[in-house]
This record gives sequence, structure tokens and C-alpha cells, in this order.
Amino acid sequence: MSKIEFMQGNRACCEGALAAGCNFFGGYPITPSTEVAELMALKLPKAGGTFIQMEDEIASMGAIIGASWTGARSMTATSGPGFSLMMENIGYAVMTETPCVIVNIQRGGPSTGQPTMSAQGDMMQCRFGSHGDMATIAVVPSTVQEMYELTAKAFNLADRFRVPTFVMSDETIGHMRERIIIPDKVDIVPRKPLQEGKLPFEADENGVPGFAKFGSGHRVHVTGLTHDERGYPDTTDPDVHAKLVKRLYNKVESKRHEIADYDAVNTDAETVFVTYGPGARTVRQVLHDHPNEEIGHLNLRIVWPFPEDTLKLFPNAKTFIVPELNLGQMVREVARHTTGEKVVSMPKIGGYIHTPDELYAAVEAEK
Repeated sequence: MSKIEFMQGNRACCEGALAAGCNFFGGYPITPSTEVAELMALKLPKAGGTFIQMEDEIASMGAIIGASWTGARSMTATSGPGFSLMMENIGYAVMTETPCVIVNIQRGGPSTGQPTMSAQGDMMQCRFGSHGDMATIAVVPSTVQEMYELTAKAFNLADRFRVPTFVMSDETIGHMRERIIIPDKVDIVPRKPLQEGKLPFEADENGVPGFAKFGSGHRVHVTGLTHDERGYPDTTDPDVHAKLVKRLYNKVESKRHEIADYDAVNTDAETVFVTYGPGARTVRQVLHDHPNEEIGHLNLRIVWPFPEDTLKLFPNAKTFIVPELNLGQMVREVARHTTGEKVVSMPKIGGYIHTPDELYAAVEAEK
């Protein structure tokens, strides 16, 4: 039977991870994500898992990659500067097709910035921050309930596509407390094992190889170098490199509409807000305060890969308004996929989310 609790967002992240079968956490505490590490240290050993506090975030990312190759569902959590330190190993996880979950409770930057304040300044970093061409998956909760559900979902996406998957939350959602319904269980999509006779990096029809964890009896060589289907380095053949990198990219991007997760409200509206994360909360308040006005709302729970077709759900849209806790990041992605509609950026930095009055004033300005 499900149960109802009043819970902090960072704790909901832990509970969602545990429900999804997370059994390894490697991390280093950093505000505003620290509660995730604290609670995993408390609860994971009691659930039969392993918690390790690493010496830094570089090592934390390396630890969850190694744990994943032993068959663990592994996770780390960080914020701001720690996320930047993880980038090289995130690229390694992409190249080695290592399923793992990285939670980023975003704060104001650059550098050490505002440790206790909210921001969404890392949205492009999780997509393009590591080196080389790659595709990633990023979920973005706007409520404590979604923090639970999307963290659990991130593990399934990571295992299905064999990619590092991001939970791109922020201080607002991480530290707020809300009513949450904890289900009896969550769906768990198991990692597809390597079939006998297949090579360790030989893709199936979906572009995703079976996974042979260490000790499973398969001969597996894991390297961040360009490699063939055996996993052996082959760094000078342009065809081998192009084939590998295109497959790594396409196995995610070709499924973007299947991966997409969103809410679309008032699809006949001419003025439409596009949000991800805490901005959705303010838009919902605007819609509540002005029920007789046709204001549309598209809230993205998964921003990468970007589901550009969701914009077409609003055929009468003349203006898309994009409030973000940065100087304008996802607005560029929205503008890139519109077909003549006006796109209005509503950037905000400093640590506080938009107010309903600020967003409604933007609607009034478009009349």
C-alpha cells in the first residue's frame, strides 16, 4: 500500500533511488546536495548497498563507473563546482556506455558562486560539458513528488540506453518540503545482459549492446579510447571512430520522442510558457490566478534529448515565453525549433525563482 509523507526534495531523491534498486553511492558533500549523500550514507548500508565518501568529485564519478561495471545501480550527487569536476569521467562513461545516475542540485555560479541559492546554470553543461560529440539524458523535477519519480526513472533510462543520466534539480526543489505519495514499488527495467556469441560492444537493433558485468564470464575490455566491437582500441581508423560515435549519439537522439516526458496545458493558447524545474510551479500559480485567460503551458520533465515536437502541441501559439534561472540557456533550444513564433526569454539569476506577477506581466506585454 502506498504511503503519504511530508518530505524534503533531497530526501525524495534518495528514496526514489533506493526504490529503483540503487545499491552503490560514491560522492563528496557539497551544498545544496549534501542531504542526498547524508541520507544515502544512513540508509544504503542498511539496505545492503555500499556508500563511499570519496576524496573529491573526480573520484566520485570514477567510483560509480567502476561500481556499474560490477553490475551495481550506481549514483552520485553534487552541485556547481563538483559537477564541473566530474565532466571528464562523464565523457568516459559515455564512451564506455556505462549506466549510472548523476544528481546535480544546482546552485548559483560560476565557480563557488551562491552555495545556498537556487539556479539552473548547468543545463548546457550536462549536455555539452564533456568533450567530444555525445548525447545525454536529463530529467528535471518541478516537485518533490517528481524528484522521487524522476530519480527512479533515471536509473531505468540509464540502464536501457547504457548512458550516464542526469537528475538536473536545483536548490529550490532539493530543499523544499512537500506532500509526497510513496508507491509500494516502482518499475525497474533491468539491464539487458550480453548474449552468448555477441561482442561486448556489438549493438542490437536499437544501437545498444548487451551488458557484460565484470565476473560474468565474458572477456570484456573497457577503454575510453575509440574502440571496436570487441572493446579493443582502434584510434586511427576514421571509419571505426565515426561508426562508434554516431552510434553512441543516435541510440539516444533517435529515441528522443519516445524518451520525452512532459505536461501540455491549454494547447489552444496563443501565449505559451515553456518551463523545466521550479519555473513550472510559478506558471501553475499564474494559470490558477487567471483561469479565464488562455495561457498555455508546456512543462518538460526531460529536457535532453530535447523533444522539439512538443512545441507543435500548441498549433495556435504566437509567443513562447521561457522563464529560466539563468541568463537564457534552454530558450535557445526552443528558438531553434520554432517556425516563426516569437520566443521571449525571461532570464533570472541571484537565487530566487520568478514571481507570478513577473510572469503575468510578460503575458500582458504580449497582448
